Amino acid sequence: MTYGGNHGGQQPPPGSRRQPRGPREHQSARLMPLPGQQQRQRPPQGPQQRPPQQTQRQAPPPRQRPPQRPGGPGERPRRRRRWGFGRVLLSLFLVFVLFIAGVWVYLEFSINRVDALPAEYEGRPAAAEGTNWLIVGSDSREGLDPEDEARLSTGDTGGQRTDTIMVAHLPDNGTPPTLLSLPRDSEVPIPGHGTNKINAAFSFGGPKLLAQTVEQATGLRLDHYAEIGFGGFADIVDAVGGVEMDIPTEMHDTVTGVTIPAGKQELDGAQALGFVRMRHSEATPRSDLDRIANQRKFIGALADEVASPWTVLNPFSLFPLLSSAPDALTMDTGDHLHNLAALGWAMRGISSGGVVTTTVPVTSGSARNWDKQKSEQLFEALRTDRPIPDSVIVN
Repeated sequence: MTYGGNHGGQQPPPGSRRQPRGPREHQSARLMPLPGQQQRQRPPQGPQQRPPQQTQRQAPPPRQRPPQRPGGPGERPRRRRRWGFGRVLLSLFLVFVLFIAGVWVYLEFSINRVDALPAEYEGRPAAAEGTNWLIVGSDSREGLDPEDEARLSTGDTGGQRTDTIMVAHLPDNGTPPTLLSLPRDSEVPIPGHGTNKINAAFSFGGPKLLAQTVEQATGLRLDHYAEIGFGGFADIVDAVGGVEMDIPTEMHDTVTGVTIPAGKQELDGAQALGFVRMRHSEATPRSDLDRIANQRKFIGALADEVASPWTVLNPFSLFPLLSSAPDALTMDTGDHLHNLAALGWAMRGISSGGVVTTTVPVTSGSARNWDKQKSEQLFEALRTDRPIPDSVIVN
């Protein structure tokens, strides 16, 4: 086979054959720069080089103010959080609750205690309806100096007796409470001492023998005990600023020398003690019966005074009352402050007629002998929480 072309059909000698050239590269024309003009530099471009993509411009971050010192000129003062009315009211309520709790604990552990109620003994009355308190006003002069004895006109009687003996009955139903007075000169059997005046039981054996004597004479089982002496009674009256009483006629005791003028007036501690003890006077013709009637009147007025808002909300009356109460009162070892509060709440209606006040029916003005039939009707009504018949109520 011959190779055509200029070689006359001859094959070119080996090694003299040229390699075929690739496509001719196109060279772009370059312009000469004008005088005084700098030549722009272009980046080299390849055959398939693409122009760089333009990225989206982002807004620069906001300028932050440099931190300023507290109280600087650019800082706003912080607004103080104001207390609303509800928060103030709640705080006052909590303070009041804490105060009441503190006073309650103070009185609970400060009031005098004595083992007053007898233990179980043969023939002791069984528990019946309602709750019975034995309330005693003793003529104890313990803690009184000679000046106090002279101011209170206590006299110098030896021993310790009871000027006041009462049974407060708190019913379990809607029957009104009853405050029953036992005349101190009543002749009753005293266990281990024969028949004697009932107030002698306190002198023979203290509150425990007196409680047993009252239980045996009345058939009422006693649940609580409260006692107040001469000095304590006067201190409580003075602590509340006196007790207002309306005295119908002038009262002058020929034995103690105490005189109380007629008319509406406030009795201080010494006058009040003279009023509840007075029996040797033209104003007390029934002697002990009139005295115990006056005692119930005064207890009602005193209870109203102690429970009044003017006493509870007045610190000048409340704090002296709280400070004098522990030394003035004596309760049984098993009694607590809530028992005493229940008694005071029940007795608050004496002045308004919400409490039945009476004396054990007696056969004569000397009050030495009880009317057995009427007395038993009275005691049976208390044992069963029934209303007391009007025929046995003595005032």
